[in-house]
Amino acid sequence: MVEVVKYAATGRRKCAVARVNIMPGTGIIKVNKRSFEGYFAAETDRINVLAPLEVTNNLDKFDMTAKVSGGGVAGQADAIKLALSRALSLCDDDTKSLLKKAKFLTRDARIKERMKPGQKGARKKFQWVKR
Repeated sequence: MVEVVKYAATGRRKCAVARVNIMPGTGIIKVNKRSFEGYFAAETDRINVLAPLEVTNNLDKFDMTAKVSGGGVAGQADAIKLALSRALSLCDDDTKSLLKKAKFLTRDARIKERMKPGQKGARKKFQWVKR
């Protein structure tokens, strides 16, 4: 029996969390059990997700399944990009150096700032009236 090698990783961005499994294959991509093009309607999001595969020249060498939750579509795309980069770095040390140079292995820590009490938002205040 031939054992299939699977690489799994997790990525986060804003409030989105993505779990990605990659295995050698023909380039089939599923996101939440839907087709890749069906899940990400915007071309920019698709390009963003596939960037790690293009940098490492692995577009048609791996099949990918991703489960993503939370956040919006752009945050989910970035979370998948980070998880995919981490999974590819587990495969081969050469890809790790390429991904690190392209800054795909860095977690973007920017999240929504909480709203403060007595204010209109996180930073905006109510209008101040002198008299």
